[in-house]
Amino acid sequence: MNSERASRKDDHVRLAHEQRGDAPGANAFDDVEFVHHALAGVDASRVDLAVRVGEWRWSTPFYANGMTGGTEWTTRINRELAIAARETGMPMACGSVSVALDHPEAARGFAVIREENPTGFVMANLGVGRSADDAVRAVELLHADALQLHLNAVQETAMPEGTRDFSCWEASVERVVAASPVPVIVKEVGFGLSRRTLLRLSELGVRIADVSGAGGTDFLRIENARHDSDARRSGHDFSMLSGFGQSALACLLDAPEGGPALLASGGVRNPFDVVKALAAGAGAVGVAGSFLEALLDGGAETLVPLIERWVAQTTAILALLGAAAPAELTSTDLLVRGRLAEFCRLRGIDLTALATRSGP
Repeated sequence: MNSERASRKDDHVRLAHEQRGDAPGANAFDDVEFVHHALAGVDASRVDLAVRVGEWRWSTPFYANGMTGGTEWTTRINRELAIAARETGMPMACGSVSVALDHPEAARGFAVIREENPTGFVMANLGVGRSADDAVRAVELLHADALQLHLNAVQETAMPEGTRDFSCWEASVERVVAASPVPVIVKEVGFGLSRRTLLRLSELGVRIADVSGAGGTDFLRIENARHDSDARRSGHDFSMLSGFGQSALACLLDAPEGGPALLASGGVRNPFDVVKALAAGAGAVGVAGSFLEALLDGGAETLVPLIERWVAQTTAILALLGAAAPAELTSTDLLVRGRLAEFCRLRGIDLTALATRSGP
């Protein structure tokens, strides 16, 4: 693997971690509240956090979303993440394996996941535009249970080395879905999947999609930060697009009937955010930044207790809300405020119906 590509991989992790330290704490999850019904709670011992995602049963309603892989540093991250997933039963995804398909010496950074987590649920990850054969190779590299296919047009636009031709992406999605030996989960990388996009994905054969909205790791900001001043002066500064896209909650509330089953990620900071996403229609919730921070602070020894706390806290919140299972959260009453409420009004979403889902 050439040094420029390796540097980009490490830069993505470094800059994502730096964002955790200086990004504003508020995001669209703060625009959603639950109506508190003081007699609605259930016994926490009755709560079962298991969820159905497609043909799979996951023991936790959250999973580690794709982060990285391919360099010496990111190999260590993937190893520790795989150990934590193994110890907790949490599903996990890797970062894009494109680098390993192009540079076989980088494959170790991904193969280590199966070495440490031989029986866990693992998702491979590949960028749209790659060939059907690449999709098969990506799955084989990790003996993966599913394949994440990511759409990252905004990131590509901000990358000097990125593509500017998105015209073949629909055909690529269709080919990969047809060729993959495991189910394909199409996901964004932090800018959201609109109602129209979800409908089109369904037409292309996609059965599961991760809306991956704005509010978490910002790859537009990361790519801008990677550019030196000369690159910015030459026209590669796209900071004017800051705030582009939709949040995960906006995508969930705007999702069409009959579209793919939905996962959600982007800006998930804590178990309460997980519960809000589940209540808004997500079948399970992806987490990256919070788990990456724990890994970088202390590896699996830090991440495992964090995941266990998230399980306990998510269980307690479901009991408080009267939900014995995550699917029951879709009957809770949601109050939507702020910018998210404005989005909903502009898109014709009935906020009163959301606020009265449990009845009078």
